[in-house]
Amino acid sequence: MEQQKVWVPDPGDGFVLGKIIDIGMDEVTVQPLDSKKPKQTCSLERLYTAEEHDNKDVDDNCALMFLNEATLLNNIKIRYSKDKIYTYVANILIAVNPYFEIRDLYSSKTIKSYQGKSLGVLPPHVFAIADKAFRDMKVLKQSQSIIVSGESGAGKTESTKYLLRYLCDLWGHAAGPIEQKILDANPVLEAFGNAKTTRNNNSSRFGKFMEVHFDSRCTVVGGYISHYLLEKSRICTQSPEERNYHVFYLLCAGAPDNLRSKLHITQPDDYHYLRQGCTQYFTSKTTEKNLNNSQKSNMHSKKGGLRDPMLDDVTDFKNMDEALNRLGLTPAERFELYSMVAAVLHLGNIAFEENLEGSKGGSSVTSGSEGSLKIAAGIMGVDPEELRQALVSKVMQTNRGGLKGTVIMVPLKVHEANSARDALAKAIYNRLFDNVVHRINKSIPFKASSYYIGVLDIAGFEYFTVNSFEQFCINYCNEKLQQFFNERILKDEQELYHREGLQVRKIEFVDNQDCIDLIESKGSGIFSLLDEESKLPKYSPDHFTLEVHRQWGTHFRLGLPRTSRLKLHREIRDDEGFLIRHFAGAVCYQTSQFIEKNNDALHASLEGLVQESQNPFLQSLFANSNNGTLKGKLTFISVGSKFKTQLGELMEKLRSTGTNFVRCIKPNQKMVDHQFEGGSILSQLQCSGMTSVLELMQQGYPSRAQFTDLYEMYRKFLPPELARLDPRLFCKALFRALGMNDNDYKFGVSKVFFRPGKFAEFDAIMRSDPDSLAAMVAKVKKWLLASHWKKAQWCALSVIKLANKIVYRRNCLITIQKNARMYLAKKRHRPRYRGIGKINGLQAMLTRMESVIKQLKKDKDSSASEVKALQKDMTAAIHNIKSNEKIKPEEINKLYTHLMNKANSQMGDLQKKLESQKIAEEKERMRKIQEDMERQRKLKEDEERRKIEEEENRIKKIEIEERRKAEEIIRRKQEEEDKKASKAVQVQLEKEALEDAKFRESMEQERRDLELALRLAQESNGQVEDLSPPMRRLASDYQISQTIFYNKPIRSENVRAHQAAINNNSKYDLSKWKYSELRDTINTSCDIELLEACRVEFHRRLK
Repeated sequence: MEQQKVWVPDPGDGFVLGKIIDIGMDEVTVQPLDSKKPKQTCSLERLYTAEEHDNKDVDDNCALMFLNEATLLNNIKIRYSKDKIYTYVANILIAVNPYFEIRDLYSSKTIKSYQGKSLGVLPPHVFAIADKAFRDMKVLKQSQSIIVSGESGAGKTESTKYLLRYLCDLWGHAAGPIEQKILDANPVLEAFGNAKTTRNNNSSRFGKFMEVHFDSRCTVVGGYISHYLLEKSRICTQSPEERNYHVFYLLCAGAPDNLRSKLHITQPDDYHYLRQGCTQYFTSKTTEKNLNNSQKSNMHSKKGGLRDPMLDDVTDFKNMDEALNRLGLTPAERFELYSMVAAVLHLGNIAFEENLEGSKGGSSVTSGSEGSLKIAAGIMGVDPEELRQALVSKVMQTNRGGLKGTVIMVPLKVHEANSARDALAKAIYNRLFDNVVHRINKSIPFKASSYYIGVLDIAGFEYFTVNSFEQFCINYCNEKLQQFFNERILKDEQELYHREGLQVRKIEFVDNQDCIDLIESKGSGIFSLLDEESKLPKYSPDHFTLEVHRQWGTHFRLGLPRTSRLKLHREIRDDEGFLIRHFAGAVCYQTSQFIEKNNDALHASLEGLVQESQNPFLQSLFANSNNGTLKGKLTFISVGSKFKTQLGELMEKLRSTGTNFVRCIKPNQKMVDHQFEGGSILSQLQCSGMTSVLELMQQGYPSRAQFTDLYEMYRKFLPPELARLDPRLFCKALFRALGMNDNDYKFGVSKVFFRPGKFAEFDAIMRSDPDSLAAMVAKVKKWLLASHWKKAQWCALSVIKLANKIVYRRNCLITIQKNARMYLAKKRHRPRYRGIGKINGLQAMLTRMESVIKQLKKDKDSSASEVKALQKDMTAAIHNIKSNEKIKPEEINKLYTHLMNKANSQMGDLQKKLESQKIAEEKERMRKIQEDMERQRKLKEDEERRKIEEEENRIKKIEIEERRKAEEIIRRKQEEEDKKASKAVQVQLEKEALEDAKFRESMEQERRDLELALRLAQESNGQVEDLSPPMRRLASDYQISQTIFYNKPIRSENVRAHQAAINNNSKYDLSKWKYSELRDTINTSCDIELLEACRVEFHRRLK
């Protein structure tokens, strides 16, 4: 054991090879093979066995002998060093971004080579996934989806492009312009929806689901694009090393001079929305010469252009313009798009200052911004003064305190005017992006579709030093996708077992539904709480955050920021953010901008301004707006609710289709080729759920090999007489001879499946010393000889069994014939038997007649003779039925009916005679009763005496019964107390077991949180502090915070007394006012006393 190579965790490389030098009770000391690495002590759970040949790579990680996250990471690393960027885990493709062009990897010849090939026939490739999706659609007659996920810079967009290219090149050439239009959508969407970030030069800042539709002959007939959650905050602000959306820089660098002159476009430094971030262009050596000094920013002039093989702002404008042209947009329509982009830039240059001249205060446009105001107004087709008025004031409609319905203008402060300007710019760009996607969908010809293949390109799990509403929505989406991923992967694994004929129990997995419920639960979820807070007249991020902690404070998935492992996050106050433990690790969200980013509406003045614009295109962008206003308030349109609805529709689509997964991996943070950062990649694998898949597969049969592969693997070790065996027979003989446990492996139709680690044990036996190998060969020969002899015995026994079966079947046939004859005879004679049975049933009536005759005192003889005559008729009828075999059922029924009527008639006469006799006897009885009356009087006294005695006895019995019931109640109470005591002991034991299980789960979660925090700290040069023991401290911290929060005095006693005095002495009775009336009065009234009374009443109701 101590000589076995193992993988031990390492913060930088993920895992490093080492050898065990000491084994403790729960920990192991490992010496890394790299002499530069110090000794490490870790738990047994984090130690993984290494492959014998740790420098050998495989196409599918399921072919590894030891299936764990360390061997997975090592296999990806070896393949990446050989420029093999694709790897399988079963049917899941892992794609590592190479950051350079690999020769012939995506050529037309490569596309042709993968056509019609099953997974595993050729090396792993994104084309193989596309071909599998197409073949599944064609064979199963079901639409397919390909989910491409990964963090920013992992290569999702490029993988999506290659998937679409494969589908369109092979099956779209007959569709003519459809193929080109689907491919032309990419440069347009990248220009308007992609931007440079610190992690990716061409980061998609939105999610998209691109559908390629096919007809019944599996030919491309159309396409459709759905988009999700465009990052609107980037339009107004960016970090210093990031850029705004590409289209702004394409317009500055690549647009013709006359277009830039019409739109007043100069250089990035001249625009507020661009100069906050990086102002350098992406250029090449050739295109750099095409830029004049008036187009270059100061940063670009000093440092030169940015370099990226896939990006060039000068040529990309031409590519985008040509793509728009091929999509059917005329020059005038393209100018409309560019003019809206320019309008956003000029809007951003409008600055505000405090208005010192006006009596109402507020703000005004600075003198230096007048030019930008006029340019923006001209492009937008609105009056400059109206635009100025809409930006520095808002329209309010009074409800009380004045003429109802009066519209007033409320001046905005400087920061409010800036927010209004940014909201207008974001609304214009967001609707412009929606219009671009709509125009792309409209331009793609669409015929009758039978099936489609959809490619989902959406951001993977995100975590930064500062995480806001965008990261919250993206991670919520990834929680839903991870749940779907687990369910679908398990389903595929079960289907493989079914195809191979394996009887495997259903594999269970840990569900993340509790985290999804925390976010989306109706009424109490974080989205619902955010919407409720946004609807308040004066919303507060602090109040929203505290409400989240109040509602979900005891939930395992939610924590306080100070419980984070990252020191920077621990400085966030409890009312400024919250921490959610996602499936990939804990993320701390800052809630200061949650409410603003969740609202997608404009003020009435801005809404009305653009809707009445003289620019038809701008007017059309807002034509379908439902953003009406109510009494001057900003209408609330929830971005989170909209995204939740869109995500629900997307999940329904994914569940109704077959699914394939592509997990994109970013190899390093510097975005350079041939640099492998193991720690970062391991974290990405964990975030994408790949390590969870390995855990799931370990419960089944993750290691598998073809019979032919095993045969070829060990053929050289075997003598010629065994090497000639059929591969399946060879494997069967080998496993039986080695005496392997049947539970450790299963034979399928074409493969043998091993339990985790059992393939390695089998391999160790096969590669043992020659003496052991010779003994194993002897066992195989012995098993084959015994197998042949057993087969001969079985054949002889089978012949004997066959002879006995023939004799047995002959006897059975005779029995069948006998029963058939019996059935036919019964069928023929059944009416006679039943007729005789019914006539014999009348004998009971004759018996009753005789009993009645015996009771008669007159005419006994005549009645008896009539009964005898009836009996003779019955005997004659039975004799007739027995002797006449051909008698019909109708005749039998007629005889029976005649006899029954005759018997009923005679029975009726006898009963009448008996009734007359009883009446005479009754008169005689009444006479005797009169005589008995005298005797009854004498007996009455005796009866009363007897009743007194019985009453005394009854009272005694009651007393005895009451004593018995009292004793019974005492006994039952004692039994209930015994049961309660027993149940209390049982509950205590279960509670202790549950707390122990929760503590172990919390420890595992904290481990993942620590790894995630380590990575983030490494990226941001932050510090990580260890909190031990973490989960119990979390509980105590939460209790302390709850105590502080709920015991904190809300206000001083003086203020309470003051408000009580106001409530008592107020001249306004507001107790019967509705909540909406209070809220509208606070927003609109100018009456100071009324405002104060409304506020007091509003806060009283909130309490």
